[in-house]
Amino acid sequence: MLIQPFTIAVDDEVLTDLRERIARTRWPDSVEGAGWAYGADPAYLRELVIDWGTAFDWRARERELNRLAHFRADVDGLGVHFVHERGRGPRPMPLILTHGWPSSFLEHLEVLPLLTDPAAHGGDPADAFDVVVASLPGYGFSDRPREPGMTKAAIADVWARLMQGLGYDRFGAHGSDVGGGVTVALGRQHPDRLLGLHLSAYTFPAPPEPWTPAERAFAEAQEHWHRTEGAYHAQQATKPQTLAFGLTDSPAGLAAWILEKFRAWSDCGGDLESRFSRDQLLTNLTVYWVTETINSSTRVYYEERQNPSPATAPVPVPAGFAVFPNEFVPEGRPPRELAERTFDVRRWTEHPHGGHFAALEEPAVLAEEIRAFFRPLRAV
Repeated sequence: MLIQPFTIAVDDEVLTDLRERIARTRWPDSVEGAGWAYGADPAYLRELVIDWGTAFDWRARERELNRLAHFRADVDGLGVHFVHERGRGPRPMPLILTHGWPSSFLEHLEVLPLLTDPAAHGGDPADAFDVVVASLPGYGFSDRPREPGMTKAAIADVWARLMQGLGYDRFGAHGSDVGGGVTVALGRQHPDRLLGLHLSAYTFPAPPEPWTPAERAFAEAQEHWHRTEGAYHAQQATKPQTLAFGLTDSPAGLAAWILEKFRAWSDCGGDLESRFSRDQLLTNLTVYWVTETINSSTRVYYEERQNPSPATAPVPVPAGFAVFPNEFVPEGRPPRELAERTFDVRRWTEHPHGGHFAALEEPAVLAEEIRAFFRPLRAV
């Protein structure tokens, strides 16, 4: 496997074009005083997008990002971008972190130093990890798949080969959202390679009946959520290409589609920037824009619709769950017994704060959850 160092270097012409497009934005009308009721708040979005085009310093963020150890690997012809930081401790455990949509590899950068160097952050050096922060195929600086079939199961096979190429025969995995599905697929398809899997955002499928009262309540809450918040999923799972024309051509359109989800799925109480800095939001948007990956990022939803994963098949590796209150379905958290239908649950912790983007919202909490879950598995 060919693995080469990688440096983020966006062409000046791309950044100039972005600023010019923002300056020419044709803003839609809106209902006066509606705020976020109809979707993205026009006043907030306009302010943020104008800031993106005039004040946001991508070059400063690029320099900061390039202080990390970036690489690209050729995995059977697919270029995969990842950050690989070695742990500082007596015996670091290999760990791959997988993000979801609409985030990127940036999602895990706050938690990265807490996992690689726990002693520097008040932890035990024995809990150190060698961390691989991977960009999903079709996201960020990874290649955009040109052939159909890049499902979560297919990505799991890519991750298994990537970790083998890095010299890790056995390793741990953590994921959220799409990355949670990839992490679960690793456990199903490569149980001999996986020491354990940890999830902070995972969509539990409705199990066969009979249901416990807690399972029924959660299923009803999920159904309500899909009726009121699931339009994005239906679009991306059925006609992602149609959506892509607008989002690829318009910075404002891209920002509206992504930021509305960051607000709805986080524990921000309606104030987006109470959980995420503006630089974090704009850096994530810029990664999507400069890599032209909004279309390829949404295609995984279509691929899963065409080739659904075996959602209720047993996962024969130790599993840990960090459950946050605003993870998609704020009306009801998933009950532990639902997870135990499929997983060998070794750790289940429900937290008072946090949402879908736990690695950004609660990095210290999530880091400690990951350390605690894998601690007894290090001797395996």
